[in-house]
Amino acid sequence: MQTASISFDRFNELADKAAGERIRAARAKLGDKVVLLCHHYQRADVYAHADITGDSLKLSRLASQSDAENIVFCGVHFMAEVADILSRPEQISILPDLAAGCSMADMASLAKVERAWRELAAVLNPDEKITPVTYINSAADLKAFCGEHGGIVCTSSNAPKILEWSFAQREKVLFFPDQHLGRWSGFKMGISLDEMVIWNPDLEQGGLTREQIEKAKIILWHGYCSVHQMFQPGDILKFRNQHPDGLVISHPECSFEVCKQSDYIGSTETILNTVKAGPPNTRWLVGTELNLVERLAQEVKHEGKIVQFMASTICMCSTMQRIDPQHLAWTLENLVEGRVVNQIKVPEHEAKLAKISLERMLAVS
Repeated sequence: MQTASISFDRFNELADKAAGERIRAARAKLGDKVVLLCHHYQRADVYAHADITGDSLKLSRLASQSDAENIVFCGVHFMAEVADILSRPEQISILPDLAAGCSMADMASLAKVERAWRELAAVLNPDEKITPVTYINSAADLKAFCGEHGGIVCTSSNAPKILEWSFAQREKVLFFPDQHLGRWSGFKMGISLDEMVIWNPDLEQGGLTREQIEKAKIILWHGYCSVHQMFQPGDILKFRNQHPDGLVISHPECSFEVCKQSDYIGSTETILNTVKAGPPNTRWLVGTELNLVERLAQEVKHEGKIVQFMASTICMCSTMQRIDPQHLAWTLENLVEGRVVNQIKVPEHEAKLAKISLERMLAVS
């Protein structure tokens, strides 16, 4: 009989350096049985141990192609869910700290989306008129909702292409949970701002009139990223006044006003690739999470490039910060002993429907 798992209490007081040494020792014992994934926003002392780094979808797809039995995802909850959905049945997805969630993802729950669908039905038939689109930064049950209702998943890089597909299916889109990605993507397609309305799930009928719903092309959920909402147009103006030749690149989760004033807009991978491919001795203002920006600044420093963080205040993904060396050491040492802690397992029926919406996205993009 398998004994109880090693208690985390024994790791909680470990110094970061000691935890790092135990991570390396456990990794050496586990070998190819485990693949360690780290998102770009992950803290440096965890990121240093990664086998694969990248954005959430890329990591899940690469992990599913590996021979590893265990996928340890140093990211947040929805990322580990996607890894479970896309991985092979024999692979196990693990999140070192179950408290590592996503505030944006939490802004759109299944109950609220189902209520919105019912309320929209009082104005029009949503199953005939609306394609539901969920950002990959969402819970598995919302991906399943999209799979069940003819909808699809998008990422920050393929959202405009996904919207094109969505409009080919039905005349309107319900886009959740991030209003900013939906608005910018719609704008890039030529949809006017007055054809994109905000659905507030805390108000009756989303706070919209029948006329607003009937006119709308995109119904945007009232959700946002707590990190990217910190960036302001004033940050860009200040930078341009100080560095007229400088370049600005932002994530599409930033506000419309920030995106409009930026030279480049793109996903985490796009931001990294664009700055790295830029000319030597250039200066960049980057509007995305602090850990990525600081790491990028060091990587391009030798080319004379200067990379600055957009906000004047410290702005990092606090929930992803919960994945620390102590939790990672605890997770790996339990695996050495043959025990799985914090497995993320999406219910079979939900996973099947969610996979439909994910596979639609992969086919389109």
